[in-house]
Amino acid sequence: MSSCLSFTVPGDGAALRIDVNVDTLIIAGWAGRDQHAVEHHIAELAALGVRRPSTTPCFYRLAPALLAQDDAIDVVGETSSGEAECVLVRHGDELFVSVGSDHTDREVEAYGVTVSKQVCAKPVAREAWRFADVAAHWDQLELRSWVTREGERRLYQEGTVAGLLSPQELMAKLGPDGLPAGAAMFCGTLAAIGGVAGGEQFEIELHAPVLGRTIRHRYATQALAIAD
Repeated sequence: MSSCLSFTVPGDGAALRIDVNVDTLIIAGWAGRDQHAVEHHIAELAALGVRRPSTTPCFYRLAPALLAQDDAIDVVGETSSGEAECVLVRHGDELFVSVGSDHTDREVEAYGVTVSKQVCAKPVAREAWRFADVAAHWDQLELRSWVTREGERRLYQEGTVAGLLSPQELMAKLGPDGLPAGAAMFCGTLAAIGGVAGGEQFEIELHAPVLGRTIRHRYATQALAIAD
């Protein structure tokens, strides 16, 4: 089962609109270059009862139908939270990059990471860049996120992607074929400022200082009632 993502792609002239049918969704977990930073994130989640991964990085295969570009997602209860990540999308022979949120149910995560990721929608921005436009200065790209909880908005994540494995490294670890056409991959996240926390709104941002471009996306979480 596939999902359709629509992106506006800036260029030298008029912006291009592309529609991508995604039939493969991959979440790269524990994808830091610096093992110390990886251990920090592992410890961050271990505090919530999440088991250590058997290997790093690891790749979670999820249903493409989880991908969403809406302004709101439904979640179960109030134990989920987002994570800003670069998202690679292969469209035909060309690779694009956007920003998304690996929104995850933290209570379920203590039971099973893959299950927790499958429970929540994966928001993705409506704009993308050609990977070729940012490849030469990839490590300078900046990720940020903000969470709003009980009406208070605060910075949740901030930093460059230099601490994460590069797209080339991640794709090589996927196997000899790399990222196939019609695939989307979330490329890892940064540590949360002040610890993992959810809220009623999440904002994500990818900034390319060399190009002076920024991709932003904001979504609300709508908690479904728990009947049992």
